Amino acid sequence: MPETHGRRRAALRGLLTEAGVDALLVTDLLNIRYLTGFTGSNAAVLLHTGGDGKTLFCTDGRYTTQSAAEVPDLERVIDRPSAAALAKRAAKGERVGFESQHVSVEEHEALQEHLKLERTPGLVEQLRLVKDEAEVEALRQACAAADRALDDLVAAGGLRPGRTELEVARDLENRMLEHGSSEPSFASIVAAGAHSAIPHHRPTHAELKRGDFVKLDFGATVDGYHSDMTRTFVLGEPADWQREVYDLVHTAQAAGTRAVAPGADVSEVDAAARGVIAEAGHGEHFAHGLGHGVGLQIHEAPSLAATGVGTLSAGMAVTVEPGVYLAGRGGVRIEDTLVVRAGEPELLTLSTKNLVVV
Repeated sequence: MPETHGRRRAALRGLLTEAGVDALLVTDLLNIRYLTGFTGSNAAVLLHTGGDGKTLFCTDGRYTTQSAAEVPDLERVIDRPSAAALAKRAAKGERVGFESQHVSVEEHEALQEHLKLERTPGLVEQLRLVKDEAEVEALRQACAAADRALDDLVAAGGLRPGRTELEVARDLENRMLEHGSSEPSFASIVAAGAHSAIPHHRPTHAELKRGDFVKLDFGATVDGYHSDMTRTFVLGEPADWQREVYDLVHTAQAAGTRAVAPGADVSEVDAAARGVIAEAGHGEHFAHGLGHGVGLQIHEAPSLAATGVGTLSAGMAVTVEPGVYLAGRGGVRIEDTLVVRAGEPELLTLSTKNLVVV
């Protein structure tokens, strides 16, 4: 998508002008992918305010053919180390920014041998906050792959007593691959029984049992973009306390989703869901933020949390994932990935949020 990447680079140039630099040395691989489409493991970009004609892309000889296909619209330099190679080519006297949040002290000292760098953290990430339609489409496809995998898992009887958490996790991840995912977004969480009360439980050889909550937190990856979804099931007829907790989280998740809108303060979105849980007497059992941004990284800005800062803008992709966790008994989390839109947000994860008994 050379045109898409070109538009992103043009938008970044406006931020460079505001920052008072002539160029930006981009070294973070996700930011390089965002700006150029390159998917290899080594590269750097010297993005110049003077346009693409003065912008340089560098990688090493392993990626000569790949970079020619993925980055056809920029002058390419084949050299290593890539960042130093581009630093040598910067015009003397130019003010060059660098991604200080991604560069080690040692790397900075090495680059300073060739030019004086100025700290300009977070400029590309600022652009990545709001997704363009190409990014949203990739997110839609990633969410669809996860939805279909979950449907298949349930339909095949994959959630049943006697299976282990690890078996379910591997089964789910394989099904996501079958539906177009390149890899899981993260190590899938399958948490049964008392383990479901651990927010980030790692699957074990523990067997699913009748009467268990089974919490699945998982995602697919398409074109580098991640989905994130959590659904909680019950094996067999749920107890009254399980229905109560599930209904509470379901209500809180709906309240948080309704609060997602352009201009909404991220802490107020968190409060919309958290207040429902606190009023029911379970405030201490919801110990994490309501959600986070998602895109080329599974966790990126913005942070929907009581301590979060800033407001939402149309086009941001976020999760809404309240939970109630009762230690030693079990817990519920319900999570969707959605896109901030004028009016109602666009829901990307479409699996039912009603309590499913399997």
